[in-house]
Amino acid sequence: MRTYLDCIPCFARQALDSARLETEDRRIHEQVMRDTLSLITRMDFRQSPPAMAQKIHRLIRDRTGVHDPYRDLKHRFNKMALDLYPELSRRVEASADPFETALRLAIAGNIIDLGVKTGLSEAQIQKAINRSFTAPLHTEIVRQLTDAIPSAKQILYLGDNAGEIVFDRLLIEQMPREKVTFVVRGQPVINDATIEDARIAGLTDIVTVIENGSDAPGTILEDCSQEFRDRFEQADLVIAKGQGNYETLSDVDKNIFFILKAKCTVIARGLGCEVGEMILRKSKVSGGVVHFA
Repeated sequence: MRTYLDCIPCFARQALDSARLETEDRRIHEQVMRDTLSLITRMDFRQSPPAMAQKIHRLIRDRTGVHDPYRDLKHRFNKMALDLYPELSRRVEASADPFETALRLAIAGNIIDLGVKTGLSEAQIQKAINRSFTAPLHTEIVRQLTDAIPSAKQILYLGDNAGEIVFDRLLIEQMPREKVTFVVRGQPVINDATIEDARIAGLTDIVTVIENGSDAPGTILEDCSQEFRDRFEQADLVIAKGQGNYETLSDVDKNIFFILKAKCTVIARGLGCEVGEMILRKSKVSGGVVHFA
């Protein structure tokens, strides 16, 4: 997915939010914004939004010397999600269709995206959970995903954000875990999940977890490690979670199930949906061109 002009205000807001998390020094805030705006003037709009976000967050880390400015927030949302986990797990197991219920909750967890909204409250997360049980979902693609799992030999599940990955755990627990490899970012960026978050969420106890070797808030294949690229190539089922993974992989020549909430007008317009809608889409490759069901 390419970058659009509508992405620019989001880049600027995200840079300022991050700078303010890292320091109270207004001189640094101003310098970060000037540097960010300078980067934007030179950006290649043919690249995906996470490619630009990667450059911006590298710049901010260089300016402030803070390696992981969102670390405390990530711990907060990991704890919040883990506190919810026992009750959500009971709801999954008690439901008529545990897989679909877990899938709905995994999509609801995608609201924990501090690149889109830094000031996210527990009440907003609970509202997303409550809505997920009755929100429309493409039943035919749910069936396709359900059918694809038993026949898959290697399932690659690309995670997104800290806290959110606890919701992903609910879905993974409905899969044959010996087939699943869960993927986190190689370095901290925004509130994207790292290996530390996967351990906290309990994912390292139930499936293989690997890092992708990149500090982009998405999956830019050419920026990832060889180990990850080999796993990606070999996987016969890829589940890509969240907007960043959709933005970076929606043009990739591979069958992928994307699960996310559409959280901005650019994504909603591209998917033909409303902002806030729960999304399950499957890419279809035909003659090297990627389409979506």
